[in-house]
Amino acid sequence: MNIWRDFLVAVVTALRKPDEQSLARERRRAVERLAEETIREDRRAADPPE
Repeated sequence: MNIWRDFLVAVVTALRKPDEQSLARERRRAVERLAEETIREDRRAADPPE
């Protein structure tokens, strides 16, 4: 019975606690997208209109 209890605790813990690595990857992607958009906006502002 101990094995089943440990298994259920592991499943509940996995469902409750988000994966730290995937959260870190998502944060990194969000920062990269923000940086790219900021660079694009700065270039548009620096480019003289034709």
